[in-house]
Amino acid sequence: MYFKCKNCGGNVVYSPEKHTMYCPFCESEKSEELDNGTSPEMAVCPNCGGEVPVEKHTSATQCPYCDSYLILNERVQGEYAPKLILPFQLGKESCKKSIREKFKKNLFAPTDFLSEVRLNGMQGYYVPYWFYDYKTHCTFHGEGTKVKTWTSGNTEYTETSYYAVDRDMDISFDKIPADASEAMPDDVMDLMEPYNYSQMTEFDPRYMSGFYGEKYNMTSEVTEPRAHKKMNDDATAMLKESYSGYSTVRTISQDVRVEDSSATYGLLPVWKYDYTYAGKEYPFYVNGQSGKIIGEAPISKKKVWAYTGTLFGCITAILVMVPMLIAWL
Repeated sequence: MYFKCKNCGGNVVYSPEKHTMYCPFCESEKSEELDNGTSPEMAVCPNCGGEVPVEKHTSATQCPYCDSYLILNERVQGEYAPKLILPFQLGKESCKKSIREKFKKNLFAPTDFLSEVRLNGMQGYYVPYWFYDYKTHCTFHGEGTKVKTWTSGNTEYTETSYYAVDRDMDISFDKIPADASEAMPDDVMDLMEPYNYSQMTEFDPRYMSGFYGEKYNMTSEVTEPRAHKKMNDDATAMLKESYSGYSTVRTISQDVRVEDSSATYGLLPVWKYDYTYAGKEYPFYVNGQSGKIIGEAPISKKKVWAYTGTLFGCITAILVMVPMLIAWL
């Protein structure tokens, strides 16, 4: 699947800045027409005829010869057809700006860390996710205390009252996410949250043009325990919030029972920036909707030594000058 401009024949991509399909060659909008190409597996670029390397779970990629973006039909259809997609809201330039603002005050980052050439290597990915909806019945039984302290004369008194704390609540959870990508670290993808799901829409392959993508690597049954834990933690927090007026609360029993659940397959936007320094890779991830950044910048030993040397020189100069000033006074 390849989107070609009907005006100039160029590759039409989805523009996060314009929120529409855009041809970067003739600058026309909504001028795309679908070209399925000659290869059902899209191993051959329909634009230039070059062979495009395709990995096991790739659903969208870029031709290494003409830079056209291709979408693999069989990996976004049938059992791999996403129901939902959250289109990129931030383009590459916005994400480059976010990274610069976050790390520009880092005195010890390598000089070329924020260079234009390096940042241009940033790529946008649609990461596969399962979204879980739960209907739960939550109960809590515990013992709460309220402590009252007062002073009469020279004597301090403490009164502790004990209460039965019981909660019985029906709680629904919508779209609890769990990524289904083996390539993306689960802990990092969790830190990418939160997303504003009100901007999600029904899947349309046009949104994928201009980006890389994966089909789900893991079924909803495999990733469900991660979502279940998130749901259980949230339910526990909501129960705890409901009895926050006590001095202490001792849990006697608590139960979060799932009465109904369902999973929906969808895609979320993530920008990825890989930086290599001293033989080590430093990946950075940017939420393609909010701009939230996850990653740690490397430290340049040369800069550390340079700043240390400068600081030592200043301190030495001060130590030499102070006795001289004292003697002069």
